[in-house]
Amino acid sequence: MKRAGTQREILLNADEIQAAVTRIAEEIVARTQPDRLALVGIQKGGVVLAGRLCEAIVRAGRSAPKLGSVDITLYRDDLAQATHFPEIKSTDILFDVDGAEIVLVDDVLYTGRTIRAALDALMDLGRPRAVRLAVLMDRGGRELPIAPDFVGRTVAAGPKQSVTVQFVEEDGVDQVILEDLP
Repeated sequence: MKRAGTQREILLNADEIQAAVTRIAEEIVARTQPDRLALVGIQKGGVVLAGRLCEAIVRAGRSAPKLGSVDITLYRDDLAQATHFPEIKSTDILFDVDGAEIVLVDDVLYTGRTIRAALDALMDLGRPRAVRLAVLMDRGGRELPIAPDFVGRTVAAGPKQSVTVQFVEEDGVDQVILEDLP
């Protein structure tokens, strides 16, 4: 679908997102210990995805993992360069991080800076046994040496493209869009 000089493509539809979530959940179940597992979604898209992964893990026959969310706003390395007041969301981790096997969850992995900030926030709360990374979309373009352990789909997006995940809970539709930036 074209719009005034920009190219827009739907990379994943609702069924494909659900299939990716189910597969990622199965991989998490196979590679973690149930009594230590905690899913921590990075505000905002990672929180929705973490909830869906939790539901899929239960559907796979395992008890529900601990579930939390982390806001990385104050841990960002570009906070001093912000031209507006950042919106601070809540960090909601109501379990002991020490010794936990944490799967950090985000919707899109790009430069790695969001993940670095999330790791800093987690370490302020304790010392997990292990931290792994689950993302729905890996778009490439890393600036830091960070790689996902669990990934729904990898796409080669250029620096003048955006990858946007829309969830029905937030946007009224489930889809992943690749779009050229102006």
